[in-house]
Amino acid sequence: MSSAAHPESYKAYAFLEKGGPLQVIQVQWRDPAPGEIVVKVLACGICASDEIAKFQLMPQVEYPRIPGHEIVGDVAATPSTENRWKIGNRVGSGWHGGHCNTCVSCMVGDYMTCENEDINGIARHGGYAEYVTLRTEAVTPVPEDMSPAEVAPLFCAGVTTFNSLRNMPCKPPAYVAVQGIGGLGHLGIQFAKAMGYRTVALSSSGSKKQLALALGADAFLDGSTADQVAELKKIGNVRVIMCTAPNADIMRDMIPALAPRGTLLVLALTGDTSVNLGSLNVKGLSIRGWPNGPVADCLDCINFAKANGIKVMVESFPFVRANEAFERRSSALFRAVLLPQEQDLPRPRL
Repeated sequence: MSSAAHPESYKAYAFLEKGGPLQVIQVQWRDPAPGEIVVKVLACGICASDEIAKFQLMPQVEYPRIPGHEIVGDVAATPSTENRWKIGNRVGSGWHGGHCNTCVSCMVGDYMTCENEDINGIARHGGYAEYVTLRTEAVTPVPEDMSPAEVAPLFCAGVTTFNSLRNMPCKPPAYVAVQGIGGLGHLGIQFAKAMGYRTVALSSSGSKKQLALALGADAFLDGSTADQVAELKKIGNVRVIMCTAPNADIMRDMIPALAPRGTLLVLALTGDTSVNLGSLNVKGLSIRGWPNGPVADCLDCINFAKANGIKVMVESFPFVRANEAFERRSSALFRAVLLPQEQDLPRPRL
């Protein structure tokens, strides 16, 4: 094994029971097994989907569980079998924490829909910690001249908006409308503009108009003063409506604004709504979700963001404020990010 200097144990924040708060724990150091590396965490984004770990919304969650799947850090330890990653390499990892290589999805390279997908912060411990153990097939190189705090959200919010849009069945100069200007939406506007789409920002108020225009939106529609569907119809050729604000009924009501063969792209975690499925037939419309992205897509996203000056807007929090940061998961301007910080607190053992 190859290793940088490391402690015998390290601090992390974990959910110890369903619905409980994050609590400080002490984790005993474990050398990485073949196919793993240990990373010293420099930044970990907080995502709304971290609620899955808190409320055990997927069967893979077992307690205690350290959440976090927007991870950036430096390689701190590798097994003797590791040929690629070296001590000190800057790396990251997202929702996708590993795949089985044997299921039908893996056989065609669709690792995000692996039947046995390992998920950082859900099925295995994640990045709300000073160190995290990652599977090597789920690790992406990160440029050292990019801010870890600003790169971390690219491993979920970023790659989800970037990767979904580049896989839609439309081309510039069609219009892309982005519903919601938050953690996902502020990135969606920038990616759409950088890809060459004409971009419309949709918000429930006028408070973010200047921001949306500064991010690259060609037009801004305030839902409190305008009929957004009617205005989008006037614009025409709206081929994608990227839904990033979690309101299922508002998403559904946007469907009539789509141009023929258009797609309602649902990226926000949201609840149930009713849809007249027959209404999709007349214009050949689609409703789609998108499952994030594995290593290759994360790397493309980071490189595209760097080349095009995509700005990830973050609020950074030291570990001691982890619970406060978690509560800001949906209201931060615009992505909450945890940064390691030493703090002397009682630490139950894991």
